[in-house]
Amino acid sequence: MRFGLLGTGHWARTVHAPALADHPAADLVGVWGRDLGRAKALGAEFDVPGFGDLDELLGAVDAVAIALPPDVQAPLAERAAAAGKHLLLDKPVALSTAAADRVVAAARSAGVATIVFFTLRFQAATASWLAQAGRTQLAGGAGSWLASVAGTPYATSAWRQERGALWDLGPHALSVLVPALGAVVAVQGGTGRGDTVHLVLTHESGAVSTVTLSLTVAPMSTGVEFFVHGDAGRLVLLPEGGSAVPAFGLAVDDLLAAALTGGSHPCDVVFGRDVVAVLETAARALGSGCRESVGR
Repeated sequence: MRFGLLGTGHWARTVHAPALADHPAADLVGVWGRDLGRAKALGAEFDVPGFGDLDELLGAVDAVAIALPPDVQAPLAERAAAAGKHLLLDKPVALSTAAADRVVAAARSAGVATIVFFTLRFQAATASWLAQAGRTQLAGGAGSWLASVAGTPYATSAWRQERGALWDLGPHALSVLVPALGAVVAVQGGTGRGDTVHLVLTHESGAVSTVTLSLTVAPMSTGVEFFVHGDAGRLVLLPEGGSAVPAFGLAVDDLLAAALTGGSHPCDVVFGRDVVAVLETAARALGSGCRESVGR
């Protein structure tokens, strides 16, 4: 499958591009960027051309992998889907449910395959954890993702500065808690220091989970923890460390399979849209101080 990469930032350079370039069933054809110079520079690293004209790149590929801010990603994903290109999206799909709905509609109308790259969901440890959770009567769960982006390539990300941990790390938390406990139907929330948020999620199964997220904790406080609990005790998820490139390679595998069979995937754009709906509801709950219901 011929892939075009949309984006020239750190994530595109360190994860998307190397994973596509090394994948045995993918052919990285070119890189598009809002800055043509950066697109050409990244393309040169992987011996492919850089494009400043999106339609020109779309004409040369079967699929696109997008590593762009979510508000930029959504309209470009619509354009790519309308051109008949399969979509390998980043999280969150968009910054509003309305924008995510438009991506879903475009993908459905074109009949293209879609995958949203929730990193944890393409790790073997998570697959095993979810399989165990599926065999257990669960009552609830909890998650904590505490990070410090100061001094990292993500520190100057404008959308992260504006939207904070809720929108950056929240998708990761939902990507594992929702398949384990069921769709989220209501959210309550409170804020802490910096961009720290604390959420209480009510799931349609009747289970309740709690989540704490931050991009601004002290460096020595960082860490990722998730667990669910039920009649078989507590099931702890130990996320895999290291590079995200192998996980992205598995996402490419799954997109290829979905494109070949015409089937859906648990992490398709519809699931990505539902995650955005929960995040939007959480933002509303944080603002109102009330329990807010998730719209469908």
